[in-house]
Amino acid sequence: MINITLPDGAVRSYESAVTALQVAESISQGLAKKVLAAQVDGVVWDLTRTIEKDASLKLLTWDDTDGKKTFWHSSAHLMAEALEALHPGVKLGIGPAIDEGFYYDIDLGDKKLSEEELTRLEAKMRELAAKDSKYVRSDVSKADALKYFTDKQDPYKLELIESLEDGEITFYKQGEFTDLCRGPHIPSTGAIKSIKLLSIAGAYWRGDEKNKQLTRIYGISFPKEQQLKEYLELLEERKKRDHRTLGRDLEIFTFDDEVGPGLPLWLPKGAAIIEKLEALAKKNENEQGYVRVKTPHIAKEALYIRSGHLPYYADSMFPPMEMDGAKYYLKAMNCPHHHKIFGATPKSYRDMPQRFAEYGTCYRYEQSGELFGLMRVRSMQMNDAHIYCTTEQFEEEFMKVNELYVKYFKIFGIGKYQMRFSTHDPAKLGKKYIDNAPLWQQTEDMVRRVLVKSGLPFIEVADEAAFYGPKIDIQIWSAIGREFTIATNQVDFAQAERFDLWFTNDKNEKERPLIIHRAPLSTHERMIGFLLEHYAGKFPLWLSPEQIAILPISDKYMDYAKELQNKLRGKDFTVSIDSRSEKIGKKIRDTEIRKVPYMLVVGEKEAADNTVAVRRQGQGDQGIVSVDEFITKVLTEVANFE
Repeated sequence: MINITLPDGAVRSYESAVTALQVAESISQGLAKKVLAAQVDGVVWDLTRTIEKDASLKLLTWDDTDGKKTFWHSSAHLMAEALEALHPGVKLGIGPAIDEGFYYDIDLGDKKLSEEELTRLEAKMRELAAKDSKYVRSDVSKADALKYFTDKQDPYKLELIESLEDGEITFYKQGEFTDLCRGPHIPSTGAIKSIKLLSIAGAYWRGDEKNKQLTRIYGISFPKEQQLKEYLELLEERKKRDHRTLGRDLEIFTFDDEVGPGLPLWLPKGAAIIEKLEALAKKNENEQGYVRVKTPHIAKEALYIRSGHLPYYADSMFPPMEMDGAKYYLKAMNCPHHHKIFGATPKSYRDMPQRFAEYGTCYRYEQSGELFGLMRVRSMQMNDAHIYCTTEQFEEEFMKVNELYVKYFKIFGIGKYQMRFSTHDPAKLGKKYIDNAPLWQQTEDMVRRVLVKSGLPFIEVADEAAFYGPKIDIQIWSAIGREFTIATNQVDFAQAERFDLWFTNDKNEKERPLIIHRAPLSTHERMIGFLLEHYAGKFPLWLSPEQIAILPISDKYMDYAKELQNKLRGKDFTVSIDSRSEKIGKKIRDTEIRKVPYMLVVGEKEAADNTVAVRRQGQGDQGIVSVDEFITKVLTEVANFE
C-alpha cells in the first residue's frame, strides 16, 4: 500500500506503486489535463515517474512556478530537436528554463543564425510538437553516456558528463532526439501549443570568458495561443519601461567606455533621486535607533581572509593591488568593516542591540556578459546595515527589519512580494557552509518562527544560504508583473567568532552577538532601475528629480516665472523654467515627455493675479489657483507620501 499525502493534508492510498499522473486522474480528469509536473517530497518530478513509497505530493500546473519551468525546459528540448533536424551536426551546450521562457546554447561552427532562420526554427518546433511525442526518462551508465556523445562528436555534453557521478546520469528522449538531462519534463510535446523564439545572443560556454562563445537562442512557449498574444503585448509595454532607455531619455544616469563597463555615472537628476532615497532611509533608520558609520573603499587582504569572504567570494572581487608589501582589495561588502567598528569599543548587554547603518559603496567584479544596465553593475551604493543583538533580542529585531521592508513596499506601491528563505545543506558543512550544525539548526528555526509569526508570504529553499548563515532574498514584482530580487536579509552566527566580537552579559560573562545583515532599499542602482520600470519614469512628486516646471507663455513673463521659482525652491522643491522661444503647446508636450509631475503655465493674467495655471503630468489642465494655494497643495502631497 502506497500512501500519498496531498498539500491539504488529505491522504490517498493506492495498492501499489503509482505515478503522479495516475493520482491526478484519480482526483479528476479535468485536473489530469492541467497538470504538468509534480513535487514529490519537495523535489520536482515527471508526472509519469513511479512513486514507490509513501510520499507527500503536490501537483503542479501552469499556475505554479515549477510547473511553468518544467514546461519551458521541455520546450528547450523541443528546440534542440528542431535544431538537429534543420542543422545536422549542431553541437549542443545547455538548455535550461529561465524566469520567463528558455534558451539553448549551441555551436554551429561558422554558421550564423538570422531572424529568418528563427522563423523556420519556430515552424519546425510546432511541427514536432504536433506529433505529441512522449518525454521518456532513462538511467544511463557513465560509460554509455560518454560513448553516446563521443559518437555524436559533442564536446560540450562530454565535458558535462565528465563531472558527473556514475549512477546519477539520466537521458531524456522525445521523438528522434536524446539529451543529457536530469529533468523533469512534461508528459509529451503535444501540450506545447504556442511558441515564439525571441532573440539571438552570444554566450560564453559555462559563463567563462576564457571559453568559446556560443550562440544562445531565447524563446518562450505557452499551453494556449492567447497567452502568447498577451505576453507579446507585455513585452511591448516593457520596452517602453526599460530602465536603460528611460534612464537615458530622462537624464538619470549614463555609462562611459573610458570610465569602464558596469560603472554608472549619476547625472544631476539621478543624484537628486539618490538624495531623496537616502533621506527616506535615514529618517526611518533614525526612528529605529540606527547610528551611521563610514568605512573606506579598500581594505587589506587579511580582513577578507579573516571574514572568510576570500575563499568563498574571490571570483566576485576585483584583483588585489600591491601597496607597501601588502595586498589591498576594493571593498565588495561592508560587513567586515562594520564588525571592526563593533569590536573597537567594549560593549555590555545594556548597549545591545547595536545598529550600524551606512550607504557604503561596494565593488564587485561581475562578468562582462552579465552586466545589465543598473541591475548588474560593478559599483554599487548599498543601503546596508548590521544589527548586533543578543539571542533574546533576535526575534524583535528581525521582526522590525521585516516591518521596514513592508513599509517601503507600501510607499512605492509594491503590491506583490515574497520572502525566499534559503537554508543550508547539511551534507555540505565545511565545504560550502560554516561547519557548525547546531548553530545552523538554531538560527534557521529562529528565522522560520519570525517569518511565520509575521505572516509574510515566504517559500523555503534548501542549499542556497550564505556561507555564514541563513538568508532571505526579497522578491518583488513591478507594476507590469516583472520579478526582481531587490535585497537580501542574512543572519550571521559565524562572524562574531571570527572577529572575536563579544559583549558582557548580565552575569558579567563574555557572550557572542548574533548579527543581522539587511538592506531594505537595496542598492541605489538596483532600486532606481526597478523604480524607473515600476513607475514608467513617472516618479511620484516626493521622489521626482524635477518636480515642477514653470512654462512662461512669452519672455515678458520671465520675471514672474523666476519669482515663482525662487519661492518654490524656498520650500525645497526642484523647479525648472522653460525659457525657450517656443509656443506654449510645444513646451507642454516636451515637459510631458520629461515626465515632470507639475507644470505651471504663466502669462499676463497669472502674473497680474499672483496665480498659476496648473497642469498635472498625464492628467492635463487642473485649473487656475493662487500661488499660496498651489504651494499648500504640493507641500501636503509631499508630506503625506508615506
